Amino acid sequence: MCGIVGYIGKKEAVTVLLEGLHHLEYRGYDSAGLCVLPSAHSRKRRASVVRSVGKVDALVDLVSKKNVSGFVGIAHTRWATHGRPSVANAHPHSVGNIHVVHNGIIENYQSLREKLIERGCRFRSDTDSEVVAHLIALERVKHDFETSVYRALSKIRGAYALVIVCDDDPDKMIAVKNSSPLVVGVGRDDFIIASDVSAIVQRTKNVLYLNDGEVIVLSRDGEYSVCSLNRLVKRRKPQVIDWSPEQAQKGGYEHFMFKEIFEQPHAVVDALRGRVVISDGLVRLGGLRSVEDRLCQIKRIVIVSCGTSYHAGLVGKYMIEEYAGVSVEVEFASEFRYRKPLVDKHMAVIVISQSGETADTLAAVREAKNKGALTLGIVNAVGSAIARETDAGVYNHAGPEIGVASTKAFTSQLSILVLLTVLLGRGRDMSFVMGQKILTELERIPHLITSILKREKELRVIARAYVKNDAMFFLGRKYHYPIALEGALKIKEIAYVNAQGYASGEMKHGPIALIEDGFPCVFLAPKDSVYEKTLSGMEEVRARGGRIFAVSTVGAKEVSSIADDVFFIPKTLEMLTPLLLVVPLQIFSYHVGVMRGLDVDQPRNLAKSVTVE
Repeated sequence: MCGIVGYIGKKEAVTVLLEGLHHLEYRGYDSAGLCVLPSAHSRKRRASVVRSVGKVDALVDLVSKKNVSGFVGIAHTRWATHGRPSVANAHPHSVGNIHVVHNGIIENYQSLREKLIERGCRFRSDTDSEVVAHLIALERVKHDFETSVYRALSKIRGAYALVIVCDDDPDKMIAVKNSSPLVVGVGRDDFIIASDVSAIVQRTKNVLYLNDGEVIVLSRDGEYSVCSLNRLVKRRKPQVIDWSPEQAQKGGYEHFMFKEIFEQPHAVVDALRGRVVISDGLVRLGGLRSVEDRLCQIKRIVIVSCGTSYHAGLVGKYMIEEYAGVSVEVEFASEFRYRKPLVDKHMAVIVISQSGETADTLAAVREAKNKGALTLGIVNAVGSAIARETDAGVYNHAGPEIGVASTKAFTSQLSILVLLTVLLGRGRDMSFVMGQKILTELERIPHLITSILKREKELRVIARAYVKNDAMFFLGRKYHYPIALEGALKIKEIAYVNAQGYASGEMKHGPIALIEDGFPCVFLAPKDSVYEKTLSGMEEVRARGGRIFAVSTVGAKEVSSIADDVFFIPKTLEMLTPLLLVVPLQIFSYHVGVMRGLDVDQPRNLAKSVTVE
């Protein structure tokens, strides 16, 4: 993994490919490369392949020094899985007249590699991807380009997105999707293939979404065909992307992450739009209408997700259990898929994924469906694999999130979980009055977030006092424990601080041994049902010389007498406070990262969409 771009048409491919790679930089990568085929009428018979380590700009510099021209090409940004970052390990991989870019993991690559070496193949890289190029090249000796690809695909196992071109069939491009994202943009007389619509929307808003196990063949004359791996023809029509190129630009902000933090009021509004009926205290979720009766009968819910989405799921557990009376478990997708979960037709499995392509989460969907559970998705990417494979679902409508560390996608996920709580609760024993109260306050949240964002400079000043700390604790109770986990994750991701999130009641059961003079602890201390308990935890840290940064609600005077630094947020319902508490933590982490001189949009070693195990 990480980013694929392909172009076939009547324009200079280099321009489109490099533009696409720049739009995919947010996904995280360590090297980049491209391959451009000469036209069928060119005197040049071999493709131009250029690869480099580092940023896309380094590749741009190399390409500018070479005579690279043509109307068909593939490009890639690599995030290392097999083999260290190097030119040899960068994509595309070329064997003979075959050129391949690949995202994902070829699970049986080692056995394939050994067999290929026995047949005389010489490997130039340490990657699993190169075996694909060798397999196709061997088949190409006896078969046409398409048949060679299909025969090679029958030998590989794993999760992959592949785009392949061939020197001696220069007006054709073949792509295949299997548990790794791939989207085809359809222009007037050309096609763009990419891992993400952000690399396509600048050129066209018409896209084809491939299902797993599908192959698409594109030609320069504007024709395309979609088939299964056993070559059965599939019918597929383009869909229209519902967001604009401007949404994927920085818009005057220094970083995408900062911009997306400030987009959160709009993200919440968009998550609620058309879904709230305050007069009746009800929620209308069109994506769940087909399963609403079944949903109201379920006896148990398991929320499955990864990373930040997992933290959203933990908040959802507190909401749903308290207000809808349904038992909820929250599991990491990577664990759920490998143990033997107790799943049956009387329960619902809700998967949360910003990209809608997370490999572990997608596997969890399939496991749950196989066992008869109702599967629901909360995703931001329209047409993504999870959106297509779940029984029903709800879109975030948060727009593109470019920063690797999630911000607005998280708050939109929380908003949808509130809506789901009300839907479930009103279908059981939640009163009209309670439903109306929650929804009325939920519609105030965008305004309350805006009031926090207007005081961003206060958090910048506080952050300066913690820039030199390489370790810290984030602590919260009840609804705010998941936000403590999320706050710790944010500062780990973008400032490389060894931060740990804890339920504050657990401090005395071990972590308090680390508290010494100056050790920083971030306490989430809103004035709620566990306020006094949180104050006690703060006193324990203060007594041992720890430094305290507290986020509390307006009017909580006791906090100021204990903490070294305090940031106050507006009051709201306890169940909605996480939507406000997380915003100061995002801003705090952002400023610590920036003050440390780090790339907060593209943190080291991280990828936006994790499509491998």
